[in-house]
Amino acid sequence: MSKKDYYEVLGVSKSASKDELKKAYRKLAIQYHPDKNPGDKASEDKFKEAAEAYEVLSNDEKRAKYDRFGHQAMGGNAGGGYGGGFSNMEDIFSNFGDIFGGHFGGFGGFGGGQSRQRVNKGTNLRVKVRLNLSEIANGVEKKIKVNKYVPCTHCNGSGAKDSHSKSTCTTCNGAGQVTRVQRTILGQVQTASICPTCDGEGKIITHKCSHCNGEGVTKAEEVITLQIPAGVEEGMQLSVSGKGNAARRGGVNGDLLVLVEEEAHLELIRDGNSLLYNLFVSVPDAILGSAVEIPTIDGKVKVKIDPGTQSGKILRLKGKGLPDVNRYGTGDLLVKINVWIPKAINKEERKVFEKWVKSESFKPEPTSEEKGFFQRMKEYF
Repeated sequence: MSKKDYYEVLGVSKSASKDELKKAYRKLAIQYHPDKNPGDKASEDKFKEAAEAYEVLSNDEKRAKYDRFGHQAMGGNAGGGYGGGFSNMEDIFSNFGDIFGGHFGGFGGFGGGQSRQRVNKGTNLRVKVRLNLSEIANGVEKKIKVNKYVPCTHCNGSGAKDSHSKSTCTTCNGAGQVTRVQRTILGQVQTASICPTCDGEGKIITHKCSHCNGEGVTKAEEVITLQIPAGVEEGMQLSVSGKGNAARRGGVNGDLLVLVEEEAHLELIRDGNSLLYNLFVSVPDAILGSAVEIPTIDGKVKVKIDPGTQSGKILRLKGKGLPDVNRYGTGDLLVKINVWIPKAINKEERKVFEKWVKSESFKPEPTSEEKGFFQRMKEYF
């Protein structure tokens, strides 16, 4: 099922400022907050939908790509292998907790909030993928090798030597954060910060895993399968959720960001979803007409050159271009006719052309459009 337009989700125009985006998101976040609508799956989905829309549109780079390519730039439709949305509520609160302005706490803490352990997040990885026109036209599956951080197989990513080598942090009592109360002229002020002892994890390692030195991750090579949708183009970036570096001592993996590079075709030139081809024909073929073969993405096809074809004429082959990445149709193949004039001719050929010069058929005759242009120029001067 296709996603709704992000601007429509937030109820703003495409020219909305960042302040307008923030105001619109905050209104929806309060309206559909899970604590305000307990057990309401529809409200929870709208809450996540609004968060995803704001996450994209509040980022200048992501917004520019979305405006140009739509949802495909962010990973296409849900379930398609790519995605930029949030998998759970904790992701949303960790990213946009300040948006609520104190109206809500964390998930499950209406009106007051609750302390949460820090969730480690792995870093993103960036790779480049080169595609030819055929792969772009049809979509393609690519397998790539990526050298990245993966969970340590000896400690299952925990960083501890064994299950007895982790204990609850005594500084924060497992909460991951510590609370301080200060007296000010306005009264007592309570602040919370990440626990300095366990770095917000709520646990401390007493005996580190010797294979990863307590980090919970090691370097390894992984083969990743990419499903590249049809219609992508040079510079487009796709995101494969969770295929980046693993997080230290558990947590959320980073994403794999795939930058598309396009290989130049030997004969066809890309212009958006259209393809351009320069066809050179001889003078006799242009005069008498002919049938010639031209290249397309799917192989060669024959096109008819009508008798008397002028140089510069454009032939349009409907649907022989590239598909739109958002599935809005397929472009055309535009064939420009160029009449090729030989640079040198022999005596026999010269005699033929000298006879042509005297013929009425070979005297240049402007078209009605050209005549109109010349008449307007004459009146002007």
